[in-house]
Formats: sequence, structure tokens, C-alpha cells
Amino acid sequence: MKIAQIAPLTESVPPKFYGGTERVVSYLTEALVELGHDVTLFASGDSQTSAKLVPVWPAALRLDHDLRDRVAPHINMMEAVRRRADQFDVLHFHLDYYSFSLFARQATPFVTTLHGRLDLPEHQLVFDTFNQAPVISISKSQRQPLPQANWQATIYHGIPENLYRPQPIEPEYLAFLGRISPEKRLDVAIRIAQHSDLPLKIAAKVDATDRAYFDSQIRPLLKLPHVEFIGEIADEQKADFLSRAHALLFPIDWPEPFGLSMIEAMACGTPVIAYNRGSVVEIVDHGITGLIVEDEIGALAAVKRITTLSRQKVRARFEERFTSKRMAQQYVDTYQAMIRAQRRARFRIVQPGGVTS
Repeated sequence: MKIAQIAPLTESVPPKFYGGTERVVSYLTEALVELGHDVTLFASGDSQTSAKLVPVWPAALRLDHDLRDRVAPHINMMEAVRRRADQFDVLHFHLDYYSFSLFARQATPFVTTLHGRLDLPEHQLVFDTFNQAPVISISKSQRQPLPQANWQATIYHGIPENLYRPQPIEPEYLAFLGRISPEKRLDVAIRIAQHSDLPLKIAAKVDATDRAYFDSQIRPLLKLPHVEFIGEIADEQKADFLSRAHALLFPIDWPEPFGLSMIEAMACGTPVIAYNRGSVVEIVDHGITGLIVEDEIGALAAVKRITTLSRQKVRARFEERFTSKRMAQQYVDTYQAMIRAQRRARFRIVQPGGVTS
């Protein structure tokens, strides 16, 4: 199958450090190639892939501090994809609703995986207007605000089976991994660790949009004696960082669409203590890969119980549910179903002899 993957340009594919969407696009692209498909990746020029790379911008937009309009490169990429659309069996976008209008007007099947939150009021107008645009959710929870969308499947993220493995080291601390923003509630994680009498290590990114929040609300907390702020870490550092943790703290305060750091922890055999928000109940198997709680009191109790969970079982459940090979095969199944449906639709329209119905 000839497949086009169209990635955001914000980060390279894969990203050098933090970058959830681009990281998943990389894992998916590489797994599709391993399955024997002919894959073309439209992405920034500093991306690394075993697929055919079409570099539609020289480097990740986050690295270009002189760029004032980040939409313009994406619009240019849309046109580059459109001009080559007939070369592919399916076009797979990872760009929210950017593709809906333009690609509804051409013949090649296309689908968009929605990676972000969908509960904002302005989303209703978009999905009312483009209620035939085929989309894929990354959790069932993510779908709830938009029942009118043309959902094709729910496909959970996956990571390469051997990218991270449990390290034979004793846990020492609680961990926080990802991005520092108000909805991720690092402040709550700091309190949980403090009341648990355990150190907290923080490997996290601070976006420019969250810099004021970080400076006013989080930076003072980093001076506490039990807190160590590491900053962003690369893939090769994560297995050690997560394997040394008793648990990953995930005290979110928003409808998280997926939460990649949860399955990264599971890949290392590290259980997750997570608040019952968004996708958490779909990702964490309570009592097996972690403990789902409602508040700080529940989180403190979970820290005391976390050593009763088998780290071997955490890793085994990751292998069952969240590998990139499993993710890629589910996408292939969805592509094939869409192609078959389009062919049936064309057959109904064009009758034998070329007479349209």
C-alpha cells in the first residue's frame, strides 16, 4: 500500500526532545515500513525516517525563532500533498482540521488522527460543517464532545517494543514526565511527593506559552528540598529515568486525549498513579499497570500501595496493548476499510457501461 503520512512541522519527526504528536507519527511511520508498506513522510527537513521524506520546511518550526507565522508553512505543505495525492492509496494527516476542506475535494481517500483536546466550543462549528471528514480518535474519551464527527476508529498510541526496557535498578523516587502547564498539575505532583516523604524528579518541557505560569507558580516550588528539576530528556535517557521511579505521577486536571508518558512508563515496568480524567481509565489497567485515583488523598494511599504491583506484569501488559506494531496494523486495517468503502461508493455511482445512477 502507498501511504502518505503528513506530520506537523512544529517539531522534527521524531522530535529531539518533547513532542507527542511528532513522536507518534515517527513510531507509526517506521512500523508501517517494517510491515512492508511504501510510506512517504511529509515533515520538516531535519526529520529522520526510513520512509521517503518530503522536506516541506527546512527544520522544525520550534527551532526557527525568526518565524512569525507558523500557519503559512503548513498551508504550503497542504498544497504540496494535494499535488501528489493521486500517487497514494491513502493520505493520513496529523494536523487537526487543516485538511478537511481541501482534501474533501479530491479522489484519494484521506483520514485525520486527532491528537489534541476536542472540548473547546469552536470545535463544534468545524465538525458541524465538516461532519463527513473521516477522523480517528486516540481514546474513546476524546470523542465525547463531538458525537457528530465521522469517526472511523479509536486507535491507541503505541511505541516500539524495544525502545525502552526495564532496567535492573532499584526505584529511588517518584517521577513526573512531559510538559509543564496548568492542566498537567505539576504542583499537585510536588505535594504528593512531599507528603509521601519521597523525592520527585521532574523531566519536563516548558513551552513559551506556559513560561509565565512556570515562573510564577512552579519555579518557587523547585527550591523545595525533595524536588529535582532535570528539564527535557531525550529517548535514550528515559529508560533509566523511569526505571528508577517507584511510579510515574500523572495528576492531570483536564480531559487528556491519551497521555504518551503513561505507556512510556509501562514500557519500563514502572506503574502509573493517575487522576481519573480523560483517557486514563482506558490506558491504565487499575491494579495491574497502575492505580487510578480521584484526589491527593487517594494518590497518597496509592503511593503506599504501589510496591504491591508487579513491574513484570506492567511490562507484559504494555507489550499486549501499546506497541507501535499493534498500532500500525490497526491503522492499516482502517485504511483498507476506507479504500473498500470508497470503491463500493464509486461502483454504485458508475453502473456497467459507464451510466451514472
